[in-house]
Amino acid sequence: MKKSTSRREFLGKAATVAAAASVAPLAGFGKGLEDAMQRTQKPSAPSGLKISKVSCGYVRGSLFVKIFSNQDIYGCGEGVDAIQGTYHLVQNLGRRLVGQNPFNIHRIFEDLRRAGFFGGAQSGMYVAVLSAIETALWDLVGKALGVPVYQLLGGKFRDKVRVYSDTAMYRSQFPSPKDFADSALEGLKLGFNAVKFDLDYTADPNKYDRYNWTASPGELQRMYDQLAAVREAVGPKIDICVDMHGRYDLNTALAISRRVEPLNLLWLEEPIPADNVEAYRLISQETSTPIAAGENIYLAYGFRKLLEIGGVEAVMPDLQKCGGLGEGQRIANLANLYYIPFAPHMVASFLGAMACAHVCASVPNFLIMEWQSYFHTTPMFREIVTFDEGDWVKDSFVTVSNKPGIGVDLNIEACKKYALKDVPFFE
Repeated sequence: MKKSTSRREFLGKAATVAAAASVAPLAGFGKGLEDAMQRTQKPSAPSGLKISKVSCGYVRGSLFVKIFSNQDIYGCGEGVDAIQGTYHLVQNLGRRLVGQNPFNIHRIFEDLRRAGFFGGAQSGMYVAVLSAIETALWDLVGKALGVPVYQLLGGKFRDKVRVYSDTAMYRSQFPSPKDFADSALEGLKLGFNAVKFDLDYTADPNKYDRYNWTASPGELQRMYDQLAAVREAVGPKIDICVDMHGRYDLNTALAISRRVEPLNLLWLEEPIPADNVEAYRLISQETSTPIAAGENIYLAYGFRKLLEIGGVEAVMPDLQKCGGLGEGQRIANLANLYYIPFAPHMVASFLGAMACAHVCASVPNFLIMEWQSYFHTTPMFREIVTFDEGDWVKDSFVTVSNKPGIGVDLNIEACKKYALKDVPFFE
């Protein structure tokens, strides 16, 4: 007769599989993981943990994935941006996972990536979906072993990760320099010591041609005036980040990066599209303003040449679409070989933010992580997650959760309120 597997038996069996799979790599998992395994029973039978189902739901701009097991354990992950119309891709990849042991995170990731060589697994929607699935696996395994994700990633260098506030001035049609300054001061009132602004505005009356990426003298003056107002308002000790969303050309990038040098920016982000990394090298060589890029680059492969040729002074992959948490750590470690800091882009929910924070804690070259102002202004973002460890952010820092897995769960009932219409929801 088939024996049922209790929760206690599962923990013991899971430890056995993790120990038997490979003894040498355990040193890289961190002492906390080793201690957790020592505390669990270790019967000779292998772990019975298997993936039983993969389901998903779409809430506004995010794809949420839940991976269920044959035990009372599940994991959650999130993908952003390149996720529209991907429901059937999630189902297709999910069916391949059923029956597999979720402890083999890297192998599962590589199997899915290799299986998609001819189906778009180099970038875009495929990798964004893979990012959500991979993240959910880390969450599930962390819960199964009773350790936080950062411990699975090899431990942590820091307990808290610094964040900057994206001021979301893009919501204003054409903000004035005073609007910029007021928004920066509001960020300081909330406790942030770093703020971010966007410089690309299609509504700028100084723009000659929306298809020509060369900024007019009037546009360049407007950009400088906005940022100069911010620097005057916040003083010399607050970091200012600037994003141009890849909407200008090389001439404009060179002109604005030189013009703002006296303002001592933390970085100028993607003044040109990220497709031509050689052009980034030309910009970096001609200005003292640090140049950053990466939110639209996929997988560690995409960052290799950019780093090799010295194209940027900071890499900022989006972990909800670049390949997930393991790939995010690989990108950070690759950048560290070139002494380049890691400053991930983050436009997800608090689930995605905390998942990203685990990776930021696990690498030495972390600089700062993006934080969205909508967390403070839009009730939806509080409703769709559950978190019981205090403030989300305090004094410009997020404390990395010590709970098993990511430490943030989805409130499925709340998610239903904001789910996309006519798309299956966690079925």
